Amino acid sequence: MLGDTGEGDASQYSVVPGLLKIGEKTSFAVIASDVIYPTGSGNEYGDKFFRPYQDYDAPIYAIPGNHDWYDGLGGFMRVFCDAPPLKPKPDRGLRGVLWRKPETIDEVALAEARKLRGKTSQQAGPPAAQPGPYWVIESDSLLIVGVDTGIRNEIDRAQTEWLRRVSRDPRPKILVTGKPIYTGNVYKPSRLEDGGTIDDIVRDPAHRYVAAIGGDVHNYQRYPVRLDDGRVIQYVVTGGGGAFMHATHIIDRVDVAGVHEDDFRCYPLRGDSLSFYSQLYAKRLRMRWLYLTPSEAACIMSERIRNEPVRAMAGPVRITRRMRWAARLLGAWPWPLRLPVDKVFHRFLSELSDWDTPPFFKQFLHVTVTSDALTLRCFGATGCLAQELEPPLEDEVRIPLTV
Repeated sequence: MLGDTGEGDASQYSVVPGLLKIGEKTSFAVIASDVIYPTGSGNEYGDKFFRPYQDYDAPIYAIPGNHDWYDGLGGFMRVFCDAPPLKPKPDRGLRGVLWRKPETIDEVALAEARKLRGKTSQQAGPPAAQPGPYWVIESDSLLIVGVDTGIRNEIDRAQTEWLRRVSRDPRPKILVTGKPIYTGNVYKPSRLEDGGTIDDIVRDPAHRYVAAIGGDVHNYQRYPVRLDDGRVIQYVVTGGGGAFMHATHIIDRVDVAGVHEDDFRCYPLRGDSLSFYSQLYAKRLRMRWLYLTPSEAACIMSERIRNEPVRAMAGPVRITRRMRWAARLLGAWPWPLRLPVDKVFHRFLSELSDWDTPPFFKQFLHVTVTSDALTLRCFGATGCLAQELEPPLEDEVRIPLTV
């Protein structure tokens, strides 16, 4: 399972060797959100979807993210659902002036690109295409339910009715969504047009959801939320499939929904996130004093979060005033003046914090389902040779499926 894949650059391709190695015998893959970044164009699927995954020898399903909708979902529906090309409709008013017009897809180029994943084993079928932007995949032990949350993180009445219907199936379930329900120590439950939230459906004990996995945020996070009835639902962010990294060092000490900091997991680690962004901006702004070594950054984040560093330090570290100011500018503490490291800034200035040299801090999930358990494993992808040969396991959780 991948999330937020399609930049078409080195950071996306860095995930491929580990994906092919770990995913060699998997039955299929799922892309959770933002298949094509930044605007979902159907003309970019060749270099950002078909070419990167041409050697993955199984079908790939997907749910769209908000960036796929910036093209009116035309590219996504054409590629994954074999839908006819969109016919442009005139938009009146300000939206018609400012909103991006869907591109006319070059059908010849798309047909050539499809040949890169043209083997029978790589096709989603029968039928030959997924039925729409939301779907359910069945196995004897588990359902994988994918929902399309669009741009506004909301699903309409028709999709809500469908979701309620498939959720009544007695088998355990994973929800795959374009917007994570927990991220950055914040609860974002995704609205239903007719009232309530997607998470209301997930939490209903009759529906037997055991995990909810979303993309959109470009890193890995896991929140094991214990409900009042004693059940635990694993809420996961898996958006490190290729697009530029969203920092983890800006995440406060975790306490949302009663999740303890020691039970929370993220990749990259907060200290590594802070150290990397300090190096990035120290070079680009030619401000050498901004750079924090991994040990310095880990100690600063330990002081900020009030936990023990995950890794042992190479030696004693003395936190200085210079280090604290660098951490403030990089968002480790709430501060009005800070450099682009999070989604608010990235929405307008993403190119300032993108990079095309290792390490990348990308990741993907490997999901194993048996009759009695679901196992989620998060593997890192850095673009470095050692991690291509032996992808590092960054997190693992086993979820019982028996009642």
